[in-house]
Amino acid sequence: MNFLAIFKLTIPVMMGYIPLGMAFGLLLSKLLIPWYYAFFMSAFIFAGSGQFLVLTLFASQATILEIGIATFLLNLRHTFYGLSMISTFKNFSWKKHYLIFGLTDETFALLKTTEVPEANREKVYLLITFLNQCYWIVGSVVGAMLGNILPFNYEGIEFSLTALFVVLSIELYKKNRLHKPFFVALIIGLFGMVLFPPQKMLILSLCAAAFVLIVFKRSMENGK
Repeated sequence: MNFLAIFKLTIPVMMGYIPLGMAFGLLLSKLLIPWYYAFFMSAFIFAGSGQFLVLTLFASQATILEIGIATFLLNLRHTFYGLSMISTFKNFSWKKHYLIFGLTDETFALLKTTEVPEANREKVYLLITFLNQCYWIVGSVVGAMLGNILPFNYEGIEFSLTALFVVLSIELYKKNRLHKPFFVALIIGLFGMVLFPPQKMLILSLCAAAFVLIVFKRSMENGK
C-alpha cells in the first residue's frame, strides 16, 4: 500500500478529528489557556474525550488527583481493545510503543478492518496512527489560534463534550449485545446527580459504576 492509499483510508477519521479538534481548541481558548497548550496536549496526551474532560475539570478547579482518576476511568476501555492487539504488535520494532500510545477508538477500528500483508503491516499501521494524530493536532491548534484571533461566540461549545459522550454511548449500545451495563451506568449516573455533591459527582459516579460492573460482570453476561 502506498501513501495515497493509506491516506484515503484515514479520510473518514480526518473528517471527524479536525472539526472536533477545532472544538477542543476553541474551548481551550475560551478558558484563556495559551494556544500552544493545544499542541502539547494533542501531541503528548492524544486522547480526544480525555482532553475535553481535562478542560472541563480545569474549569471546575478539580484537583490533580481527581483529574487523574477521572481520566484513567474514562480511558479504561483502551485496555480491553488494546489487549486484542498484543499478538499483532509483539513482533514489531520499537515503533510498537508509538502504536500503543496512539491507539484511539478510531485508529483501532481502522487497524482491525484494514487488510494488510504481514510484511508491510508495521509501516501501514504506523502511518495510519501518525496521520490520525496529525489530524487531531491540526484541528486543535487551528481552533485554539482562531479562538484567540477572531471574535467567536462560545455559547454552548462546552456541550461538545456531552455530545461526544452521547454519540459514543449510542454507538456502544448499538454494537454491544449486552445492554444491562449501559442501563446500570445510566441509573448510577442519575442517582449520582441527586446524591453526590456537584464537584465530586463525576468521580464518585464513575467509581460506583466501575465497582458495580466489575462485581456483577458475570451475572450480567449470563443475563441474570
